[in-house]
Amino acid sequence: MQPKLPSLRVFAEDWLKPIRLEALFDVSRPFEIDVGCGKGRFLLARAAKNPGTNFLGVDRMLRRIRKVDNKARRLGLANVRLMRMEAFYAVTHLVPADSVSTYYILFPDPWPKKRHHDHRLFNEDFLNALHRTMVAKGRLHFSTDHLPYFEEVKAILSADPRFKEIPAFEPSDDERSDFELYYIQHKKIGRCSFERA
Repeated sequence: MQPKLPSLRVFAEDWLKPIRLEALFDVSRPFEIDVGCGKGRFLLARAAKNPGTNFLGVDRMLRRIRKVDNKARRLGLANVRLMRMEAFYAVTHLVPADSVSTYYILFPDPWPKKRHHDHRLFNEDFLNALHRTMVAKGRLHFSTDHLPYFEEVKAILSADPRFKEIPAFEPSDDERSDFELYYIQHKKIGRCSFERA
């Protein structure tokens, strides 16, 4: 039995500057971010199957981050790091430029009530941050069970010449989050993927 890893949680040295990836990972490897990693089912399955890739899970709920941290350490996933942070702030201010090979934004809060639409993740500033932080040909995978939100996000990305649509990413069964496993039985899932042009 291998020794348990120390905590995989990331604490920025300066919350106003990008994190130093070289302090966390072998930066010669691809770097992927699971935005809103939740309970970690997708993140942990993906990281276990891709030990040569670095993964960062971002979620704003401390309870979730602690649980995913414990699971990842029990599994010996040295290629995983976790950050408790609101997603927009993390991508906009803490992710280094030209570093991310893939973003997974799977089932973010759709803020369905019209008066809450300003809270939605996708806007011009967020797209600028995604573009700035992605490597050339970097990929973005998005999915949601809220189809009006799906159409809105797809339209926003399709209208931006910095991104080119590619075939939609479909997770394997072991990568489906608890949230997706529940909703896939009841609703149609909207999926789209884009590449930095």
